[in-house]
Amino acid sequence: MSPKIIEKIRRICDEKISKKGENVGLSFYAFFANKNDDPETLMQVAIWWIQTHQLDHFEKAIKIKKMIEEEYGK
Repeated sequence: MSPKIIEKIRRICDEKISKKGENVGLSFYAFFANKNDDPETLMQVAIWWIQTHQLDHFEKAIKIKKMIEEEYGK
């Protein structure tokens, strides 16, 4: 995944956690607008989420942040 989307995933996870606590869940759609204006990046994240890691539709934001940090660094 591109550094831009990795940073966005971290930022969104941090925002969700700070607003709703460590039990907040999200889907990979949380990182995108409601319109499909960046299909290439959407597919990169979908492949990482669904195919590579076989995650459920909703996962804890803290889990996703940890996985991104472990895979791509802090």
